[in-house]
Amino acid sequence: MINLFEYQNKADIQASFDGLEGFLDEIWNSREKNSFYSKNGNDKIESQRFLQFIHKSNEIKSNKYVGVIHYRGNKINLLPKIFFDSNNNYTVESPKLNNEVSQIQNHILWWLSYCRKIKFPNYQASLGSTKSSFFEVLIYLFSKYTRELLNTSIYQQYEEVNRELSFIKGRLNTNEYINQNLSTGKWHKLNCTYDAFVFDNKFNRIIKYVTTLLFNNSSDHDNKKNLREILFILDEVSDERATAEQCSKISFNPMFGKFETVRDYCQLFLTNCVSFDYKNDLKLFAFLLPMEYIFEDFIFGFIDKELEGVKAKSQRSDTYLDEDKTFNLKPDLWLKTDYKSLIADTKYKIVYSDEKDPKKGISQNDLYQMLAYAVRFEVDEIILFYPNTIKQSQEQQTELTIKDALAAGKEISIKAFQLPIINHELLESGLETKSDLTELFESTKDRLKNKLEKILVPTM
Repeated sequence: MINLFEYQNKADIQASFDGLEGFLDEIWNSREKNSFYSKNGNDKIESQRFLQFIHKSNEIKSNKYVGVIHYRGNKINLLPKIFFDSNNNYTVESPKLNNEVSQIQNHILWWLSYCRKIKFPNYQASLGSTKSSFFEVLIYLFSKYTRELLNTSIYQQYEEVNRELSFIKGRLNTNEYINQNLSTGKWHKLNCTYDAFVFDNKFNRIIKYVTTLLFNNSSDHDNKKNLREILFILDEVSDERATAEQCSKISFNPMFGKFETVRDYCQLFLTNCVSFDYKNDLKLFAFLLPMEYIFEDFIFGFIDKELEGVKAKSQRSDTYLDEDKTFNLKPDLWLKTDYKSLIADTKYKIVYSDEKDPKKGISQNDLYQMLAYAVRFEVDEIILFYPNTIKQSQEQQTELTIKDALAAGKEISIKAFQLPIINHELLESGLETKSDLTELFESTKDRLKNKLEKILVPTM
């Protein structure tokens, strides 16, 4: 097992990694099913951006994605940079390190539970203490819920069926009947098209495809058992490849409302899982998420769900920098309270790490961007949100005032805050059996909620 933190530590390229870079290039160039991979002009880049291969020193390094890569029996954990501690040795496996990695992955799951763009199902269950990665935990949550649901309820839906019958049902396909039946002496068989309430439907085929994909890539005994039971229940369902786009088009009537969670899990896996087959031998499997979008989506979802006095709108895009409407401005968050409107931007960057840095790690380009937002959206308060890190027990903040000489010296306030999204105590504690995300992060939720309320609604 190799643990790599975004842009931080490195690991030796092992002999079994031969061909890995080529496979990742294939995945990168066929990544159309995940829009996150093609933002910021990356769709024009032909070489992959998941891992850095430093051939001069024969090492690999993680980029901006978090998740897990399975390749020829090797597992590479890609972890958020805000958890990296240069004093720790991440190359030697130990119970303490394994526990820390599992707790880091629990943090990712908690962040995902608030995400809206990166679809994460609302259903929560006990996490257990035996899962080796957050990918295995996701499989556990999906397989447990789906198995229990299919044992009590079978999803059926009306689909158009073409069959030969001894009586007319629906409509008679006249051309087919003449050419295929009447002309061959099978006049008593009628070629009909009708709607049938079927078990072998599009959604069940999606479930079966996702379950098969996960079964082939899970190494956890409990997960494989649950997945095997799902496949047994869906044995009569046809095998058919599924896509995230197909999954997103599935809707349910209230009678089958519980299956929405299954659909959300399927969409989560189909959107973020990438694999590459070579001669029917699965060489590589990866579950990868772009961390900067997780942070942005998490903050928006948290404010929208937990702060009653704040109305949040994600990525308002109706304003342009220029009059010709060429350069679109799209701030991460447009926030409105009873007292004011303001713009907030999330920046997944490590700041306040160097006490001697007068800029505190805040990018000058970020300030330019915020100033453009203030002018065009006509607001005098801009907020930058940064994550705290494992090395910082106290969150820092900075406030800058800019006077607009073209607007009679009007003052624009730009404030930068670190948000407490890390539970330091949890990283030091052991994994608890039958614990869930709500219990694990209750104190973190309260701290983050109190912090945001003080920032956004000072009178509360």
